[in-house]
Amino acid sequence: MRLDHLDTLWFQVAGTICNLRCVHCFISCAPDNDSFEFLSLAEVEDWLRRSEKWGVKEYYFTGGEPFMHPDLPAMLERTLERGPASVLTNGTLLPARALKPIARTARAARYSLEMRVSLDGPSPGTNDPIRGDGTFDRAMDGVRKLLEEGFLPIVTATQVWAPERDEEVRQAFVARLRALGYENPRLKILPSLRIGREADRARPYTDEERVTKAMMEAYDESQLLCASSRVVTNRGIYACPILIETPAARMGSTLEEASRPVRLDESACYTCWLHGAICSNYGGIGQDVS
Repeated sequence: MRLDHLDTLWFQVAGTICNLRCVHCFISCAPDNDSFEFLSLAEVEDWLRRSEKWGVKEYYFTGGEPFMHPDLPAMLERTLERGPASVLTNGTLLPARALKPIARTARAARYSLEMRVSLDGPSPGTNDPIRGDGTFDRAMDGVRKLLEEGFLPIVTATQVWAPERDEEVRQAFVARLRALGYENPRLKILPSLRIGREADRARPYTDEERVTKAMMEAYDESQLLCASSRVVTNRGIYACPILIETPAARMGSTLEEASRPVRLDESACYTCWLHGAICSNYGGIGQDVS
């Protein structure tokens, strides 16, 4: 897969450090997983400058948990001077000292700032076995805080239930969010990625679940994230945020090195082939609900 245009640059800003230890995490993030470390404010500013000549149109901040980084407000302020940004958070750590300056920046910025909150079910009974006791209520409180600051967060949920329950779960999500005061909630359902902890929780990919040359014939390559994105980490640039624990996915130390083609021979590539750019705000199983 060649890099058509570098439209999107991701920052693994919190590395693999997270306040939660979700049992389906595809890169095994946890409070004690420092295999990838924080990016510094200076590093993010440098990559923002480098991205300008590549015509990057959008920026994503992920981890780990981005709100664990003390410099997240300053990073977003610098980023929104150049283009729209999105923050992927579990919603359980939204302190006022970070959220309020971020909201002020977003209101004054020329470009938009999206917030994505991860939940894995419309109730504690579905979510908490995946994310930990009490995480549903804490994340819903995070959604409430975002609404109060003027954001319309995208709630994302990994499909940890049987597919035939999709409509039931969707309706339950909408009801929960509307009860919170979110009149027209935005919901995105993600397929599970059977790597990392999810391979142990559910099952790993089978040998047949691989992308082949025949599968790429007449395929719209623009649906794949690696056709238009790269991920900056403290250990170099990777093909996509799903594969940062895969050594073969490391593309180099510069955007020039990372512009070479990517091989779609990792098992997780099969899920992206099925569903498109699931990590972006626009790909996945579900659509925004209004």
